[in-house]
Amino acid sequence: MIRLPATQAAITAPLVASNTSFPGVPIGRSETDGRPFRLSPVLVDHRELPATNSLALGGLGSGKSTTDKVWLRREILHHNHQAVVIDSFGEDTAAGEWAALTRSLGGLVVEAGTFTLNPCSLEFGTEVREQLIRSLIAAAEPAALTLQSAHALQHALNSPKADRLGGLVDALVNPEDGRWPAEQLAAWGVDVAIALSRYTEGSLRGLFDGPDASLPPTDLPIVSFDFSSLDRNSPAIPALMAAITCWVEQVWLRQSTAVHRHLVLEEAWQILLSPATAELIQRLLKNSRKAALSLKVIMHTLSDLGDGRAQDLAKLCEIAHVGRLGPEEAAIVGAILGLPAWAIKKIPTLAPGQAVWKVGPDFVDVIQTIINEDEARLTDTSTRRRKAQQVLAADDEEAAVTLDKEAVPEEVYEYEEYEEPTTDDGLDFDLPPNVIDTLYTAPQLDYRHHAVLQAAGEGRFNEASDLAALGEREDITAHGINSPQAKAWLITRAEVAELSGNRDQAAQLRATVARMGNNDGAAWWEQTNDIAAQGHPAPPEPEPEPAAGDQPRPGARRRRTGLYVAAIATLALASAVVWQKSDDDDKRQQQQEQAAAYKGVSATDLNIDGVKTETLASWSKDGRSVILSAWVDSDENAKFVRIDSGDQTAKEVVQPLKEGQAPMPIRLEVKVPVTDHYQAVRLTVAVGGSTWKEGIRPPHRTIEYRPDRTAIDAETGKPLKQAYSHL
Repeated sequence: MIRLPATQAAITAPLVASNTSFPGVPIGRSETDGRPFRLSPVLVDHRELPATNSLALGGLGSGKSTTDKVWLRREILHHNHQAVVIDSFGEDTAAGEWAALTRSLGGLVVEAGTFTLNPCSLEFGTEVREQLIRSLIAAAEPAALTLQSAHALQHALNSPKADRLGGLVDALVNPEDGRWPAEQLAAWGVDVAIALSRYTEGSLRGLFDGPDASLPPTDLPIVSFDFSSLDRNSPAIPALMAAITCWVEQVWLRQSTAVHRHLVLEEAWQILLSPATAELIQRLLKNSRKAALSLKVIMHTLSDLGDGRAQDLAKLCEIAHVGRLGPEEAAIVGAILGLPAWAIKKIPTLAPGQAVWKVGPDFVDVIQTIINEDEARLTDTSTRRRKAQQVLAADDEEAAVTLDKEAVPEEVYEYEEYEEPTTDDGLDFDLPPNVIDTLYTAPQLDYRHHAVLQAAGEGRFNEASDLAALGEREDITAHGINSPQAKAWLITRAEVAELSGNRDQAAQLRATVARMGNNDGAAWWEQTNDIAAQGHPAPPEPEPEPAAGDQPRPGARRRRTGLYVAAIATLALASAVVWQKSDDDDKRQQQQEQAAAYKGVSATDLNIDGVKTETLASWSKDGRSVILSAWVDSDENAKFVRIDSGDQTAKEVVQPLKEGQAPMPIRLEVKVPVTDHYQAVRLTVAVGGSTWKEGIRPPHRTIEYRPDRTAIDAETGKPLKQAYSHL
C-alpha cells in the first residue's frame, strides 16, 4: 500500500496499463512508455491468464493479421509449437494470406480443389463421422435433415461401402434391410442423398470425394487450409470449415506431439456464424486449456456477430488486440471487452501496426508491432494495392507496420536501445529541454513526460491525465513519495492542467510542490542550482546600538508591553490553528489511506450446493452505483441461479437442451445505488445444483463486498479469498 502524507493529494486516476511484464516471444514496443512487449500465453501462470485464446480486431490495413502472423511464426520457431490455419480470404486467387508464411516454415498449404478431404475416414469415430456428415448436409441443404432421414443416415454409415462419400451415397440410395425394410430406409434417405450428391456429382465435387481422398498429416509445424479460390458465398466454405474443425478436434489434437498448438481462424465471422461450425468452435474455445490449444480469432469487428455471440466470444478470449476502427465500432468493441475510456478513444487514431492490447483482466496498453524485413515480405498482403498506387502516384504508401532490422535477430530476440523522440513532434508549444536526465537515469522516463505533454498539446487532456497518473504511480512505487521523480510528475500534471484551462488545479499542484521544497513550484526546466538563494540566505545585519546619551521615549515601554500581549494572543491563536490542522491532517491521512487502498472491485468464488459460482462487485467511476454479478460455468450443471441485492433481483432456471444446442454459462447481474466510492454492498447468491428440483428452496450465501478488494461472509464474519473472475 502507498501511504500519501497530508502534503500531497491522493492519486485516484485510473492506470492506463499494468506494470506486469509477460514471458515469451517479443511482439513489439509499448507506445506508452517504450518498454518491449513480450507474450507467450501458455507460459503465463494460469491464475493470471486462465485461458490462452486471443481475439484480433481491426479495419482493413490496421495490421491485425500481420501481428498474428509474426506472433505465431516466432512461437513456432522458438518454442516448437504447431499450428493449423483456416484461411478463407486472400488478396488474390493465387494464394491465401498465410501461404507464403506457411511454406517458409516447412508447412503444407492445402488448397481447396487440389486436396480431397475424406469426411468418412475411419480415423474419425462413429459419432464424429455422423456429426461431420450432418454438417456437410446442413451446409448444402439445411432442410434435408429430419428424424427419418437421420435414421437412414445412421444406418448407411454402418455399411462397409461408407468409407468414402460416394460409397455413403450409394448406401443411402440402395440400403440393406435393417430394423426397417430397405424400401422404407431408401425413401427416408432420399433428401440427404441428394444433399450429399452435391459433393460427389455437383458444383462441390472434388472437395470431399475422389480416389485420393485422405486426411492431412499431423506432424508438420503448420498446415494452412486455403479457401481463397472459392466464392466467399459458396456453401463449400462452411462445409470445408466443418470438416477441418472436426479433423482438428478428433485427429490433429490427438496425434500432434507439440507442447502447444494453435488454431487460427482468419475471417472468423464466416465460421462463427455458420450453424455447421459454430458449435464446434465454441467447444474448442471452451476446452482449449485442457487440449493445450490456443485459438487465434481474427476478424474486422465484433458487431458482425451480433450482441449474444460477440459477448460469448469475448468471455472465452482472455487476450485481445484491437487495431484501428471507427469511433462507433470502437465504442461497441470497448464496451464488450471492458476497455477503459482512454483506450476506446485511442482506437480510431491508431496508426497501422498499432493496437490496444488487453491481456487478462488488468493489463491494457498500446503496442506497436515490430517486424524485420523477412517477416514484412512473408506477411505482406497489400501488393495489389501498392501496384495500383505505383501507377497512379510516385510515392508508395507507408509500410503497414514498423520495419526494424534489429528488432528480431535470427538467434535471440533483442530490442535495440531506446531512441529519443524526434524534435519535430508537431506540438504548437515549447516542450522543456531534456532536463529529465538531471533527475533520472532511465532514458525511457523522459519519453513518458514527453508523451503526456504531447497528448495535452493535441487536446487529448483525459489521455494526458491518465498517462501522467500512470507515470506518477510507477515512480512513487519505485522511488518514494517525496522523490524528485514524484515531484516532477506533479509539475507535469500542473502543465497539463494549465493547458486544459484549469488554472486552479495547476496552482494547487504547484503549491504542493512548493510545500515539498522544490523551488516554489517552478517547472523542472526552470529550477535553479543557486543553493544560497534557496536555503542559505545571508545573515541579517545587526541593529545599531543606541548612543550613550539617548533616553527612552515616553510610552515606549507601554507599546512594548502591548506587543508582548499581541504576541501571546497570536501564539494562542496559532496553537488553536495547529490543533485544528492536526485534526484535519489526521482526517486527510485517513482519507488518503482509504483512497490508496481503493480498488473499486471485489471478486470471490463460492461453492453453493456443489456448484462453483464466481461473483464480482464493480464500483462505478462516479461512485454512485455498483454492478454485482455471478457467473457459473456450464460444466457445473447448475439448474437454478439467483442473486439479490436490496430490491434488485436476477435469476435463471436452466431448461433442458434441445438437439444440437450447446450448453452455455450462466451470467447474472444487478445494479444497486451507493452514496460514495467506499460504501460496502451485500449480495445474496442462491444456487440449485444437479439434484435441485423446482419448488425446493436452494441453498444460499450472503456476501459483503468492499471496494478495497476484500469480501466477508455476512453470516460468519470470516474474510473470503479474492479470486480472478470471468466476469
